[in-house]
Amino acid sequence: MVLGGILPDSPLANVLLIVVATGFIWFGSGWLEESAEHLSAYYGLPAVVQGSIVVAIGSSFPELASVVFTALAGTFDMGVGAIVGSAIFNILVIPALSGLASDGDLETNRTVVYKEAQFYMIAVAVLVVTFALAVIYLPVPGGPALTGRLTRPLAAIPLLLYGLYLFIQWQDVNDHVADDITDDIGVGREWGKLAVGLAVILAAVEQLVGSVESLGHAFGVPEFLTGVTIVAAATSLPDTLVSVRTARANKGITSLGNVLGSNTFDLLVAIPLGVLILGSVSIDFAVAVPMMGVLTLATVLLFTFLRTDLSVTVAEAYTLLFAYVLFVAWVVAESAGVTHLIKGA
Repeated sequence: MVLGGILPDSPLANVLLIVVATGFIWFGSGWLEESAEHLSAYYGLPAVVQGSIVVAIGSSFPELASVVFTALAGTFDMGVGAIVGSAIFNILVIPALSGLASDGDLETNRTVVYKEAQFYMIAVAVLVVTFALAVIYLPVPGGPALTGRLTRPLAAIPLLLYGLYLFIQWQDVNDHVADDITDDIGVGREWGKLAVGLAVILAAVEQLVGSVESLGHAFGVPEFLTGVTIVAAATSLPDTLVSVRTARANKGITSLGNVLGSNTFDLLVAIPLGVLILGSVSIDFAVAVPMMGVLTLATVLLFTFLRTDLSVTVAEAYTLLFAYVLFVAWVVAESAGVTHLIKGA
């Protein structure tokens, strides 16, 4: 049964629920974007901080909630795969769709390229190092050769890095000279709209992911394939809608800041938070590292496009989409046993 037992657990009911949930996510992301823009203007936040902190954390709540829910249920096996799959989707698909939706090329600036993108690449490297420390110093007795225990002290490493990220953003806010606000902004009303938007997104994404997983089981799609592609794309839907909306409004900096800030939050906060709840989790290095390697390659590709003329052109947008198609094809090949680069999948 789906939707609390109201609808039968059939493919048709799940497809209907996916369509309805997508509509609610669309409205929720609109409220989130509008309230974040007004609050950022009220508090004098730069556009890149608005995208990388306010909007990014808000639109990353589905990923964070999925980690928390699975951790509380004692099943953290979806953690790294879904989060990294979502990060790859964010890096390749969202900038591409934003570039195609914008009026001309998707414009960026040196702040996004040299601060947000490079810090995100550091975040990927630090997470790989954290996984490696777990395998080296806390191997799982009797488990696979490259499996280790990720504990709370190790989880503190990426969290400390995110603390540095927030400190850098805070310094940028202090250095920023904001324009005078001429419109009356009801702060309480905007915070309320932000909270309602987040609640709608969370409820809708929970139903959406559940329906996608049910369809995957019904049609015999492997869990690994579902997790790193379909579920990852479903939890990234709020990020996609928010970024495309801002790109259509010719706010490329906010759009790209949302993508990079959301991925930074997912890697440095969402995964460690699940570890803090459980105390320790098992990490299969043989699965994590190839996926993180693909994420690194995707990040390098996006970084190259962003630095070239400080914009994402239509041709570059299609190249990013093609790269994601290649990623999905590779994951399908891994699931079908055609390739064997991911040893533990």
